[in-house]
Amino acid sequence: MGDDLRYRIKRSTRLAGVFRLWTTPMLNKTQTHANNDGDVNLKDAAQGALFGMCIGDTLAMPVHWYYNRDSLQADYGWVTDFLAPRNPHPDSILWRSRYQAPNPRGEILHDQARYWGRRGIHYHQFLQAGENTLNVKIAGLLMESLRRYDRYDPDDFLQRYIDFMTTPGRHDDTYVEECHRHFFANYARGVPPAECAAAEKHIGGLVGIIPLIVFFARRPARAREAALAHLALTHPGPKMASAGALFIQLLTETLRGRPLADVIHEAIARQRNPLLGHPFRKWLALPDDAVIGRHLSPACYVEDAVPAVIYLALKYHRDAENALIANTNLGGDNAARGAVLGALVGAANGMAGFPKRWVDGLTDPPAL
Repeated sequence: MGDDLRYRIKRSTRLAGVFRLWTTPMLNKTQTHANNDGDVNLKDAAQGALFGMCIGDTLAMPVHWYYNRDSLQADYGWVTDFLAPRNPHPDSILWRSRYQAPNPRGEILHDQARYWGRRGIHYHQFLQAGENTLNVKIAGLLMESLRRYDRYDPDDFLQRYIDFMTTPGRHDDTYVEECHRHFFANYARGVPPAECAAAEKHIGGLVGIIPLIVFFARRPARAREAALAHLALTHPGPKMASAGALFIQLLTETLRGRPLADVIHEAIARQRNPLLGHPFRKWLALPDDAVIGRHLSPACYVEDAVPAVIYLALKYHRDAENALIANTNLGGDNAARGAVLGALVGAANGMAGFPKRWVDGLTDPPAL
């Protein structure tokens, strides 16, 4: 009890608003475009994508990685608002998760290490309602770098990432995903930072490229180049590259004014990506939990998580609020899935797509 109270008291002096520094210098001139999902301009679409990323993540945060939907409903009911997480988490795998830094250079768990190896510990037990998880906070580091230099500087991002993760007290997430553990195990052994990442296939990797796609929204070729380079830096591997290429295309075209449903349908018709090889049109007639949970796994791997996002984006392309509510209550890796989905439906509908209570409820809102 004492440990928990001490962590919550420390919240008043935590990370000083990563997102408050966010901006998109290349979007400082308003460009109006027509979008069948609602008339929005490019700045509003960009703001919608960034807020959607944050909202989709934090809405799902308290029920993140719940795989038993009966337990999710019993513990939180039907989630429609930002909530604080609480212990116990019935599906938590922290009791069998392991990370031992090879040396102090690779230490990233800090005081949170005491909770690893224990049952029932919520992955995000010390986060507030409306606060984002680690993946989105790290995306904020990238946007800080973009603002500082008005260009993509991978070395600067890596230094910010290393400083953020290795400095005690910079974040309050108890769980640190495998991608970070692999990176810092290699970093501790002296591997150059640009070579530390291990092959990945988790949808959380797509969260990190959202700022770059937004930043270069007026330059689609540069958006693709920079986002794929960043993905290779943090989440390398052919499956991530394939998922990244598809997501970059969908978000870029939507930011530039094309209706989200049209963008998705055309991508499906072209069939250039194996992640699109599903009967999405047929699924639209089914309940969400008959698609995600039966036909698609709710887990984090891109083979199912990206098609799940596409299904939800297609079904709710004009309804950002219900898209994110549906995603949240489906469980699984709903936080990363929600961030990616939120960027798409946010770009399609602009800020008007989100209820005021969500926009105002973010603890560290992105600012354009």
